[in-house]
Amino acid sequence: MSKIKHFIQQSWLLIVSSFFFGLLIAIASAGWSPRIERNEEEKKYSRMRELIDDANSFEIAIKQVEIPGEKGKILRTDIYEAFDSNGISVGFAFVAEGPGFQDKIKLVIAVDHKCEKFFGFKVLSSNETPGFGSKIKEEFFGEQFKKAPFGKLDIEKAGNAEEIDSQIVAITGATVSSEAVVKIFNKYTDKIKERLQTEGLIDNGK
Repeated sequence: MSKIKHFIQQSWLLIVSSFFFGLLIAIASAGWSPRIERNEEEKKYSRMRELIDDANSFEIAIKQVEIPGEKGKILRTDIYEAFDSNGISVGFAFVAEGPGFQDKIKLVIAVDHKCEKFFGFKVLSSNETPGFGSKIKEEFFGEQFKKAPFGKLDIEKAGNAEEIDSQIVAITGATVSSEAVVKIFNKYTDKIKERLQTEGLIDNGK
């Protein structure tokens, strides 16, 4: 009988303790959430400014553009329009994401105001393997996207990385992560341009 009583007492303490610590975690999470979101917003705007040198300000041009994702999932992103100090449009930027080798890769991608060339990309978040997949953040890889023609990009294992075109040379030892970045670009390209044309923000090419 004493064993049963002891078991009940211990179980009761465990339940109460679990509830108490769960409540503390929930309170802490709620308290930190606004700060985390604010930091992410600041990081996003910082990345956009790094990509578009002439930008003085950013405004959301189109909200919640729908992008077909993996396994029928719909991704949504806002398109930001960049303006210089004279209020003239100098480009567009948006957040794009997709699966990497280890985890999800999230990028900030920027294009010129006519949507003809990429300004490049900056990594917003990534958990790729240090020393390998993490090299997608390095200049060697990122420079290939600057002034590359806006449209479908292809990945190749060897080639001239200094030649700016639609052929992106993969990082040695990090081919999967390199391919992941190119796939993210290609996933978003058509839909972004289509919406910009529909809203009259760029010429429709006719």
